Amino acid sequence: MRFFWCLIFLLIIKTVSAQPGTGNSEGNHFFSAELFSDTLKKKSILAASDSINKCRVAIVSATWATTYGGALIGLNALWYKNYPRSSFHFFNDIGEWNQIDKVGHTYTAYFESQWSTKAFLWSGMQKKKAYILGAVTGFSLQTTLEILDGFSAEWGFSVGDISANTIGSAINMTQNFLWNEQRIRMKFSSFPEQYPAELKQRASDLYGSSFPEKVIKDYNGQTYWLSVNPSMFMKRETKFPKWLNVAVGYGADGMYGGYENIAYDSNDILVFNRTDIPRARQFYLSPDISFSRIKTNSHLLKTIFEMVDVIKFPAPSLEYNTNRQVKFHWIYF
Repeated sequence: MRFFWCLIFLLIIKTVSAQPGTGNSEGNHFFSAELFSDTLKKKSILAASDSINKCRVAIVSATWATTYGGALIGLNALWYKNYPRSSFHFFNDIGEWNQIDKVGHTYTAYFESQWSTKAFLWSGMQKKKAYILGAVTGFSLQTTLEILDGFSAEWGFSVGDISANTIGSAINMTQNFLWNEQRIRMKFSSFPEQYPAELKQRASDLYGSSFPEKVIKDYNGQTYWLSVNPSMFMKRETKFPKWLNVAVGYGADGMYGGYENIAYDSNDILVFNRTDIPRARQFYLSPDISFSRIKTNSHLLKTIFEMVDVIKFPAPSLEYNTNRQVKFHWIYF
C-alpha cells in the first residue's frame, strides 16, 4: 500500500506536467512566490483554481500522504495491536448486522471520494482526471482497512467490504461524469440507542460505552440515506427550492450479535441468549436540506456546507420496518 500511494503521488505530478501552460522553467518550483501569490489574488484561497496550481497540488498530495500515514499508525496503535496477527486470509461476513456495516463502507468510500475530488479540483486539475483520481483515492483509503483486517486473526479480508467500497466510490464518480455534480448524495445519521438495564452490558461490549464510540459503532442507532435533489431533475425555471432534498434511509434494530442475538464465551458456553428480541430492517422517508445548494458568495461557507452535507439533517420521518410496523417520527436523526 505504501507503493500504491507513491504511485498516486506520481500520477498527480504526471497530471500536472501534462497540463497546458506548465512547460516553462519558471513553473517547475512548487512553492514559488508567484504561484502562491496567484492563489491569493483575485479570489478566495478556498476557491477552485481555474488552471493547474502546482503549489496546491503539492499541498493536496502532502495532506493525503500525511492522512494516510497517520491513519495507519493510529489504527495499528489503537486497534490492531490489541489483537493477534495471522497470515493473510479471507473472511465472509456478508450476512452480519443486516448489512448495516456494508452500507457504512459504501457511505465512507463515497464521501472520501467526494472530498478527494473536491481537493483535486481545488488544485486546478482537469475535471475528468480529478473525478477518476478522487474515486481512486477514496477507494484506496478504505482498502487499507481491508488489508489490515486480512492480517488480523480476529477478522480477515472481506470481499463484501471491498465490494461496498467499490460501490461507494463508483456512485460518486458516475454522478460526476454524468452531471458534473452530486445530485444524489449519500448521508449518515446516528443517535445512540437507550438500552434497558438488562441489555446495557451486552450493548456496551459490542458498541462501546462512550458517546463517540456509540455514534460510530452502534449499528442499532445508525441510518444511511440517499438524499435526492428533485430540482436538479426538473426544468431550470422550476420554483422548487434547490436546497430541499427528499431522502430515503436504511437502518436496523434489535441486533445484539452479528448473525443472531446469541453469544458464547471462549469455552463455547452460552453467555447471552435474547432470541426473543426481533431483529428488524428499517426503511425511512424524510425531507432533507442540501447545504451545498444554499447560495452564498462566501467560499468559506461553501466549503463548510460541502463538508456538512455528508450528514442527514434532523427532520420528520416516516418509518416502515420488517416487523410490519409503520411509525411516524416528528424528528428523526
